[in-house]
Amino acid sequence: MSRIEARLAELGLTLPPAVKPPSGVALPFRFVRVIGTRALISGHSPQAADGTIAGPFGKVGRDLTVEQGYEAARSTALSILGSLERELGDLDRITNWVRVFGMVNSAPGFDKQPAVINGCSDLILQLWGEDAGAHARSAVGMAELPFGIPVEIEAEVEIAPAV
Repeated sequence: MSRIEARLAELGLTLPPAVKPPSGVALPFRFVRVIGTRALISGHSPQAADGTIAGPFGKVGRDLTVEQGYEAARSTALSILGSLERELGDLDRITNWVRVFGMVNSAPGFDKQPAVINGCSDLILQLWGEDAGAHARSAVGMAELPFGIPVEIEAEVEIAPAV
């Protein structure tokens, strides 16, 4: 078991399977694209244990609390980690988190997007620590997100070569 897998197990967390999009939805892109020592991660959403997009759905600040948004961002981080594990074969190949871009489906006037995206950042720091887990980040509000999801997050990591 890798170091990151062991840490996830200690926290009682499991990674979801590959995303199962809603019926009739085509996703003609890769969730992770490796180029050299970088892995670019497409936008992810919270996922249920079966791979489907998970709720609660709606706008943070109207339909969801900041705390629910935080949990959605944490769940989205797990979705990202699942995609990275499938692509890289081992999460321990991630040597550094480079950047995180968090989008929050925000009600008019809602301005606590950073507190919501902390759900993702906090988990990354828990798993990789203050050095390798440190990352540049943006947290922005959006008028709408696909399928009514509350959070969408994309990222970039630096990786070690496959052994």
